[in-house]
Amino acid sequence: MSEQKILKRSEVPEEYTWNLKDMFESDEAWLAEYEALKTYPEIVAKYQGTLGESAANLLDYFKHEDELTVRLETLYTYASCSGDQDMSNAKYQDFRGKAMSVVVAIESAGAFATPEIMAIPEETLNSFYAECPELETYRRSIYKIRRRAAHILSKEEESLLAAAEEMADSADKIGGILRNADLKFPNVTDSEGNEYPLTNGSFVPLEESSDRELRKNAFEAFYGRYGDFKNTIAMTLDGEFKKRNFFAKARKYNSTLEAALDRTEVPQEVYTNLIEAVHNNLDKMYKYVALRKKMLGVDELHMYDVYTPIVADAASKIGIDEAKKTVLEALAVLGEDYTYLLKEGFENRWIDVYENEGKRGGAYSTGSGKPHPYVLLNHKDTLDSMFTLAHEMGHALHSYHSTKYQPVNTAGYVIFVAEVASTCNEVLLMRHLLGKTTDKTERAYLINHFLDSFKGTVYRQTMFAEFEMEIGKMSERGEALTAEALSKKYHELNKLYFGPDMVSDDGIALEWARIPHFFYNYYVFQYATGFSAAVAIANRILEEGEEAVKDYKKFLSSGGSSDPISLLKIAGVDMSSPAPVNSALKLFGELIDEMEELNKY
Repeated sequence: MSEQKILKRSEVPEEYTWNLKDMFESDEAWLAEYEALKTYPEIVAKYQGTLGESAANLLDYFKHEDELTVRLETLYTYASCSGDQDMSNAKYQDFRGKAMSVVVAIESAGAFATPEIMAIPEETLNSFYAECPELETYRRSIYKIRRRAAHILSKEEESLLAAAEEMADSADKIGGILRNADLKFPNVTDSEGNEYPLTNGSFVPLEESSDRELRKNAFEAFYGRYGDFKNTIAMTLDGEFKKRNFFAKARKYNSTLEAALDRTEVPQEVYTNLIEAVHNNLDKMYKYVALRKKMLGVDELHMYDVYTPIVADAASKIGIDEAKKTVLEALAVLGEDYTYLLKEGFENRWIDVYENEGKRGGAYSTGSGKPHPYVLLNHKDTLDSMFTLAHEMGHALHSYHSTKYQPVNTAGYVIFVAEVASTCNEVLLMRHLLGKTTDKTERAYLINHFLDSFKGTVYRQTMFAEFEMEIGKMSERGEALTAEALSKKYHELNKLYFGPDMVSDDGIALEWARIPHFFYNYYVFQYATGFSAAVAIANRILEEGEEAVKDYKKFLSSGGSSDPISLLKIAGVDMSSPAPVNSALKLFGELIDEMEELNKY
């Protein structure tokens, strides 16, 4: 596959695309399931008023909910994946809309369940457990509902909020279509006049180029184009935070942050403590920036210099087949059963590999273990792309294990633990690569990549988290999130996090406009906490071996069977303490010291 030619979807070889037929044999089969599920709101509504009458009724309701959960997830995953293959394809955007409308209709019809379960007296509920042991399967789900008693509304109000969800997602959908389908960029040239296509998917690979003029041209053209639409994109973000305010106030929360974290049982202190810990370690980030400036040999370090490898001569092209082989080798420490599943995913088209026209940018894993997860990539034959493969397959196998070993109602895990398995794979891959070489140049190149991972995951995502928290407060105060206000706040934070040796170019003030994660409701901080937890888990696996692997797989198989802090303790990490974050940042400092030593030779 050529890096410079972006293919049409129809031109991509089948072997590099995911096989959605594992979910539905055809679009017609999907439509038939859609029509069948459209009848289910009436079926769900028949349970209304019955849940507190008997253990049998409550159990029957939960079993029925399990069936719908699996069917709705499959319906939506097929529509979503089909749409992401080419976001300009109106047919699959319609499928996505149809799927969401069914989800919302069924959730609206079932809005009575939460208030009814809340209303069951504790004594009655205990008698239900005693009378019907099978109901124990759903104790965790029942607890999660009842623990939020102060934030659960009446049946009518819950129904209204559920019905509003589809409309409330409009800002995110509009922003996604604008960024991925409608927003087009000019071609950019390198120092020799060669042209390169600039897209959301190709931007970072172009910024990794050793050609500084190409990096500068790509940076200016990219953010210049986002600047053309900054007011529109700002209004989508303003709409997102207005939505959060509405739902937080409706559920009687003091803030949007409190509402988001309470849903996943994460204390707010974990969020604010992360920001504080990173602020206390900004000296290490400034040292990294100064080292990058020195090793690149530039008078001024600009934001278009932050992705290119410091040791450019060691960069090599890594095709998807080589990437798969290396990832399998690196993750062999997790056992044959783990690598067997990796091969299964690699060989049976769980993955959509390359960028094509209109394809959603970035990378993700979606779906559960039924029939299997799906992974979207935009592979560019780089070291970074190989790490992305390891990262997303970590997500995929986490979902696979959780679905296999947990009942449906506890198979899903919350976002706080979602980034642990993916990042653990990355750490194990890096340690594997470092263990294979004693060459100073290659070792420096790999350490640079690891440092960039730290910078991008711990420091940068914490900066994102602080930005999201600050604009959340602005919105809660009634301030409009204008392009000017967003850019001013973002530029201030960029200067704080990168320090005095970085020129915070004007264009970087618009970076917020291209980040879809700001629509994910306080998601990004978990990249940083997850990275910190993953470093601790990977170190334990490599130091302790079989026992640590056993604990880690138990964590992978635990889904959402407990609160996230307790789940991570299974793998030997206590995220209620600042220790994992401080330990990760200490390692960051040690790697900078090693890089400085290697740079002396």
